[in-house]
Amino acid sequence: MLQTFVQAFYDRSMSYDVHAHCIPSDVMAALETDGDRLGVTVAQRNGARRLLIGGTPSGPPVNPALADLPARIRAMDAAGVRVQLVSSWIDLAAYTLPSSQGVRFARMFNESLAQLIAAHPQRLRGLCTVPLQAPAEAAAELRHAVDVLGMVGAEVGTTVAGRELDDPDLDPFWGAASDLRCLLLVHPFNALAGRGVERYFLNNLVANPAESTIATAHLVFGGVLERHPDLRICVVHGGGFLPYQVGRLDRGYMAKSGATATHLTESPRNALRRLYYDTVLHDPGALAALIAFAGADHVLLGSDYPFEMGDPDPIATVAAVPGLSEEDRQLILAGNVERLVGHLAPTR
Repeated sequence: MLQTFVQAFYDRSMSYDVHAHCIPSDVMAALETDGDRLGVTVAQRNGARRLLIGGTPSGPPVNPALADLPARIRAMDAAGVRVQLVSSWIDLAAYTLPSSQGVRFARMFNESLAQLIAAHPQRLRGLCTVPLQAPAEAAAELRHAVDVLGMVGAEVGTTVAGRELDDPDLDPFWGAASDLRCLLLVHPFNALAGRGVERYFLNNLVANPAESTIATAHLVFGGVLERHPDLRICVVHGGGFLPYQVGRLDRGYMAKSGATATHLTESPRNALRRLYYDTVLHDPGALAALIAFAGADHVLLGSDYPFEMGDPDPIATVAAVPGLSEEDRQLILAGNVERLVGHLAPTR
């Protein structure tokens, strides 16, 4: 299997979607039969299933497509996507669970995801879920997921039960991810909590990219990226608003250094250029601006499958970017992922 995987990673016809969500059907079955022990239960209402984390509803009803593998493969084929790096629905992060339950739930989810991927190794790779409310245990789960289960990284939310991503307690997790040189996908969670963003679908249209902006700024100004220079982090939705406000961040670094430079020895611009960004911007002009800022070598193909605000044809979106060279297109579709996680071969 290893030889097949390596050959696939260097096939220039390949394409990798790094932003695609999945709940294995085995996970839903486990939650319906053993949810009380795991801390995540399923409630049925009007023919739809909703998840309760520690008894509290989490997110909208579960999208059935999250567990529908045939529909996923059909959508991938239609879009020309060869491989998805699948990650959990972020509403299932379960960071509010007690540590022991969070650890138990994450292991169950990751084992189920690994089994799904093992059955379809040519089409799927995994980004695990980790119990970030218990950072040392999250680091251990990440190591298990990568070294034992064959995952290529993890998905993490933008906050952890009210804590920001620069919280010093999270350093063991960042250190483990840095040591493994795996991919971390930062995804908005509980976006702009407390703000009135439900009208006009602003909770998704505006709050999600704003949430990513705030979280990424904490990673930058909190010095996380300086302390762990080998981190490989991709911020979804084109990085929120930060790539387009980099001048404002640099100005603040110079003009208000007492507030902004406590943990930094370099400009925010340099830190942001070490990050990676997906292509889910829905506009070739905006994507061109992102590529001009970050470089084609730091942009990764994404779809946000299977949600309504996803890009159903991400390869066509990249092709529509004006003036993009074939070399840069290949980097975005496949080359960057090959460079980032090609050393992490499946172990099952």
